Amino acid sequence: MLHGRADPAHDGVADYTRRLVETLAHAGTDVVDVPVDPGPRGAAEAARAVRAAAVDVVHLQFAPSAYGFSGWPGLLLPDAVRPVPLVTTVHEYGWWSWAPRVPEPGWRPLERRGLLDRESGRLVPRSAAVVTTNAEHEHSLRGRFPGVEAHRLPIPPNVAVVPDPDRAATRARWSLPDDAEVVAFFGFVHPVKGLRHLVDALGRLADERPRLHLLIAGGFTSLALPEDEAAAFRDELTGHVAAAGVRDRVVITGHLPAAEVSAVLSAADLAAFPFTAGATTKSGALLAALDHGLPTIVTRRPDQGPDSELVDGRTVVVAPAVRDADVLVTALRRLLDDPAFAARVGAGGRGLLAGRDWDTLAARHRSIYAEARR
Repeated sequence: MLHGRADPAHDGVADYTRRLVETLAHAGTDVVDVPVDPGPRGAAEAARAVRAAAVDVVHLQFAPSAYGFSGWPGLLLPDAVRPVPLVTTVHEYGWWSWAPRVPEPGWRPLERRGLLDRESGRLVPRSAAVVTTNAEHEHSLRGRFPGVEAHRLPIPPNVAVVPDPDRAATRARWSLPDDAEVVAFFGFVHPVKGLRHLVDALGRLADERPRLHLLIAGGFTSLALPEDEAAAFRDELTGHVAAAGVRDRVVITGHLPAAEVSAVLSAADLAAFPFTAGATTKSGALLAALDHGLPTIVTRRPDQGPDSELVDGRTVVVAPAVRDADVLVTALRRLLDDPAFAARVGAGGRGLLAGRDWDTLAARHRSIYAEARR
């Protein structure tokens, strides 16, 4: 299992990889864990580790940020691990290029002929199988490489539901009134998560919904936001909360253990993930909210188009990702003003997760590995 060196506590792909490795090992698969450093030396060292281990399949978790946005792992590793079959999971796809000066028309013939990928280098073209985690990535992949053997394996929620939570105690811990209407956000707190717009929406609804509160459960430091930048953004966000006049309505917990996250989600009434780039089911945090039965608001970019899983009014409430608090005000009203509608959305979101668990995911990976060896 090849992957970047990020800390699972600070990176979603690293957390996913750790859980997958643990579940595969529990199912009887011997997994050799190989971190890959950015650059040609890191790729060469990883290849040597693979050859020394005499493995049957190489599985690489691909996210450009995990390798410092270096193109070398994607260019060198596919040939360096041969003849062992390669499986690649693309976690970030459809937006990046390791050679940004090459224009779009320059990539198309290379990709159509299966020679080179603008994002993964030779990983996707040389893989015996490629795994995607959501419909958007699968669509991008098939558009570039129609002949590639692609498998969509949905990500499970990244927080297990703790049974019989003490809702009142959790609310008391975070100074939330028993009768508050609580909107929860869970995940790494970054500028692209749209929380400033959600805070503004809370401010605009302050007079109309005097019991409305926002609970932000998550840390700021991550692979995408180093510690100094994270501290600066936390200061900026708390200042934004004060400027919006909702300081007494917003709670920021910081990083929490999984069991405490489950308690927070169980104590909320709805959830919101107003990502400025739009939400997809590659977000384990979003899936955790759905798994807790929360009626959930997500944003969608205008160019994303319909989503077969995140369906407005059935599994989530969708708002356009236009960096505007007004669309979030409208979405919040839809759920807050119609409890029966909110209950249907919450049930639909939870139903979406049927079959999304780590044991099922590991079993599907084992089948792909067996097929790749033939």
